[in-house]
Amino acid sequence: MYIASTPQWLRAFYPSLVWKIDTSEKKLYLTFDDGPHKTATPFVLNTLKKFDAKATFFCIGKNVDENQEVYNQIIKEGHSVGNHTQNHLNGWKTSKYYYLKNVAVAAQRIQSSLFRPPYGRISKAQIKDLQTSEPTYKIIMWSVLSGDFDENLTNEKCFKNVLKYSKEGSIIVFHDSAKAWERLQYALPKTLEHFSKQGFTFEGL
Repeated sequence: MYIASTPQWLRAFYPSLVWKIDTSEKKLYLTFDDGPHKTATPFVLNTLKKFDAKATFFCIGKNVDENQEVYNQIIKEGHSVGNHTQNHLNGWKTSKYYYLKNVAVAAQRIQSSLFRPPYGRISKAQIKDLQTSEPTYKIIMWSVLSGDFDENLTNEKCFKNVLKYSKEGSIIVFHDSAKAWERLQYALPKTLEHFSKQGFTFEGL
């Protein structure tokens, strides 16, 4: 169960998290979760380059271990990276101690002050520690979910989710993963093309 556009009540419940960027300029913030992936991530990087777009990649530590060259390419091409835990942990099902330890393991591979909780699931105690303990993290959520991870979603519906809900300052989620690959390769180029024609630019966080 997920909502393509993050509701205001949820943002209000977690006010210290970043849900969107406050701007009146035509800027969008593409983010990619769960990589790096040997096929999907190079596709994303090549597609972004065609539109002179920057993005932020929330990487899983074990995937960095398995795809170090691809991770290095993300950095080399000027994109931002963020910590997405070492093993894609669900914060609601993980003790605070183990969750923070897993983030710390990933941090040895991913040098960033940005963090996104897998599944968007994180406890208030975990949030407090990540925001106040050294190193401190800025926790990035989202305002638009493409739904590319949903294998029951059509390629077109994935694109339409982004088209319908994105506006100035939106933080948009795609996934550079095997599960999302079919919808990603359809929706991402169309998203970049559509919003570029509307005068938007794509920035990293």
